[in-house]
Amino acid sequence: MRIGVVAPGRAVSKESSLRMAAFMALTYPQHEIVFHPQCFMTQGHFAGSDDVRAAAFLEFANDPAFDAIWFARGGYGSNRILDMVIPKLGPAASAKTYMGFSDMGFLLGALYARRIGHPVHASMASGLGMNDSGEDVGWALGWLIDRDRRALEPSLADGRPAVAFNLSILSALIGTKWLPDLTDHVLIVEEVSEALYRIDRMMFQVAHATQLKGIAGIRLGAVSDVPDNDVDFGETDEQIVTRWCRDMGVPFLGRAEVGHVRLNRVVPFGVL
Repeated sequence: MRIGVVAPGRAVSKESSLRMAAFMALTYPQHEIVFHPQCFMTQGHFAGSDDVRAAAFLEFANDPAFDAIWFARGGYGSNRILDMVIPKLGPAASAKTYMGFSDMGFLLGALYARRIGHPVHASMASGLGMNDSGEDVGWALGWLIDRDRRALEPSLADGRPAVAFNLSILSALIGTKWLPDLTDHVLIVEEVSEALYRIDRMMFQVAHATQLKGIAGIRLGAVSDVPDNDVDFGETDEQIVTRWCRDMGVPFLGRAEVGHVRLNRVVPFGVL
């Protein structure tokens, strides 16, 4: 397998790409990972201008020599190129797996809405830190290369179609043409670095979104690095989501092992 890496959001360091290349050489020596030079560019917040990021994504996605696209990192920016890239994806793009999470939920959602390729919520290509055992990126690569079911979020064993999104990204997709039809899907949400009142506010939007009517239920992944309120919010993350599920009229199905934490399992979009 030949894996192409692009950065539709923020840039990555050469050091992180070399760590991942070394990890691949040790664990999957018969496979190849290629970081697009765009991954290391910077223009303000972003890994190059919108035009540059869109061109890099299209170059690799439309290249039949690549079997998969693994997103380098998140950090904000992939939504800005959706209109530039989705209409220009050709036949080679439809055969690929696209893997990432967080801000890359914009692209994963847009691809799934158009039934282009195979979107997968999983750790990203810059996810291997120093002195890192590589467990989470190992899961991602295990699914990508070998379809190793041990990498999967355990609740997927029930056979129902599922998707996973960062809650901020999901709430931004609501009301746009890029939100896929999630009828009969289990919706898994996770969040990082957001106060509980903001999580409550985003869940209000999810619960009242007409585009989400018909989902099968909601699972809650990790809610990590939560800033303190100036006063105690009075509910836990799970209590917040459970209450809005009641308002929405869908079951709260429990927790999921996904999110901005080491325990970030793989969630392929749709039915396995």
